[in-house]
Amino acid sequence: MKKIIFPLFVSLIIGSIGCKKPGYGGDAKIVGCVYVQKWNTTFTQYIGEYPGKDLYVYIIYGSHTGFDKRIKTDYNGQFEFPYLYEGDYSVYVYSRDSSFSDLSGMTAIVKQINITERKEIFNADTFHIFE
Repeated sequence: MKKIIFPLFVSLIIGSIGCKKPGYGGDAKIVGCVYVQKWNTTFTQYIGEYPGKDLYVYIIYGSHTGFDKRIKTDYNGQFEFPYLYEGDYSVYVYSRDSSFSDLSGMTAIVKQINITERKEIFNADTFHIFE
């Protein structure tokens, strides 16, 4: 019986080593920034723009439901999700809804990201949001 179980156990471990799913624990990272455009409540008067300081940025690993991690931007509006495995990610921030189509008044700005290399630094670029 031991002669059957041990090789099966070893093959399961070796097979799982190369099959990392998207998520925390790898060597890649996603970087980006958030920039805010300030408008009046009816979006008829532009007031100005500035880096999005201390705003939440969310990440979803693979096809999970709900966010897996959230971080805040720094004083320059920049963010970083380090230690990621290769795979698909969704990164998003919330913005005021300029189309007035969402009753909450907020909408998510989402970017789909695919990390393909173990030590990749993926630049998600700038999220432009309204406040």
